[in-house]
Amino acid sequence: MRIAVFGGAGFLGSHVADVLSEAGHSVVIFDRARSPWLRPDQEMIEGDILDAASVADAVKGCEVVYNFAGIADISVCNAQIVESAHINIIGNLNVCEACVAHKVRRYVFASTMYVYSRAGGAYRCSKQACEAYIELYQSKKGLEYTVLRYGSLYGPRTDSGNGIHRFVQEAVTQSRIVYSGSADALREHIHVLDAAHASLEILDAKFANQHVILAGSQTMRMADLFRMISEILGKDVKKVFLNTGASGHYETTPYSYAPKIGIKYALSRHVDLGQGLLMKIEEIYHSLPDAGAPQKDHRGEKS
Repeated sequence: MRIAVFGGAGFLGSHVADVLSEAGHSVVIFDRARSPWLRPDQEMIEGDILDAASVADAVKGCEVVYNFAGIADISVCNAQIVESAHINIIGNLNVCEACVAHKVRRYVFASTMYVYSRAGGAYRCSKQACEAYIELYQSKKGLEYTVLRYGSLYGPRTDSGNGIHRFVQEAVTQSRIVYSGSADALREHIHVLDAAHASLEILDAKFANQHVILAGSQTMRMADLFRMISEILGKDVKKVFLNTGASGHYETTPYSYAPKIGIKYALSRHVDLGQGLLMKIEEIYHSLPDAGAPQKDHRGEKS
């Protein structure tokens, strides 16, 4: 199938685009800048999701459309409420219109577990609105959809805005981790490769017009996560919990009562959190300025 991936140059979108290509699909990536991970068998379109004409041109001829575009950082959304609402909501509507106009078989929208939480601030609000509009397009215009509510993602291709990336970066370079929440806060981290493969599998007909939760298989306290990072590194890492209450993130669970609850997807593959942390540590070590220099092992000997 020909599949368009909006936001396909980003962290999650690029991995989903790769999985789709590996499955034999013809992938068109639409993003504001050229993807650094573009494959030879993928087409790249540079454009703005707020440009309805460009969006429609990208969707033309596609059977499936994924949308990962928009502002996903909670703190950025809270600081730029109007701009984030405009990009996330109007951008989504532009894609919905294009999907209807070009008779797309399935629209897959990247949402969040925060969508019916009391946390998440402006980010949550924009995703709630997007989901409501998608349901409206299905009921009024027959647009088949799947909404994917992702949990806490981590893995390669992230930047310092990603939680686990920042934690590991701080542990490696500063021997400390600063967290603005509680040591007892719970998270269900999911490796981006697991999420990407699940994002392909949900094209099955049984997931049509469904809200699907894609989260990790193990719930972990932040204090235990930081202890794991420390043990893998083989050194003492200072843990600082600020408990400011201003992060916008949930404490124990993202779930609160809502009339339309998503079903949690059982992953067909799973990257163990410890193994995923090892991969992230290796990635960060290789990104350091002296990455080519001989490294010392945990006993202080050169390796």
